Amino acid sequence: MKRKSLQDDLKKREPFRSQEQEACLNLLRTADLFQLKMSRLFRQSGLTSSQYNILRILRGEGKPLPCLEIAQRTVTMVPGITGLIDRLEKAGFVSRNRSAEDRRVVYISITKEGIDLLATLDEPVEELHKQLLGHFTAHELTFLNTLLEKARDNPELQREEA
Repeated sequence: MKRKSLQDDLKKREPFRSQEQEACLNLLRTADLFQLKMSRLFRQSGLTSSQYNILRILRGEGKPLPCLEIAQRTVTMVPGITGLIDRLEKAGFVSRNRSAEDRRVVYISITKEGIDLLATLDEPVEELHKQLLGHFTAHELTFLNTLLEKARDNPELQREEA
């Protein structure tokens, strides 16, 4: 079966202006499709992708983290980290504690409820990863990861983050 090109998928009459444009749009289209699938899964548990990511960061660290450090570790840039943490706290999945040394620093901890929620999502998330990328070989996945890391290792992107 012939693979459908992005040009066909978008019903674009003219070719892309450059291979860079086509690759960039391919990345965006794929990321959007993957994000949609992930969002649907998390929505079943009352979470957004960003909230899930915050809970995973806290569980993985195994200790409370300052808000700003959590924001730096998220997969996607999160401008409203405080609001996300507010909603997670209201749901009982995280708790906040002010630093005794520096009252400006707020530490966020995952609660037992948050850990339990993640445990219910571990298998479905792993299954979704396999659904989305299971048709790749191990070699292809390694190569894809290398290419994506190289794309992010662009000095132009580093300037934007700073």
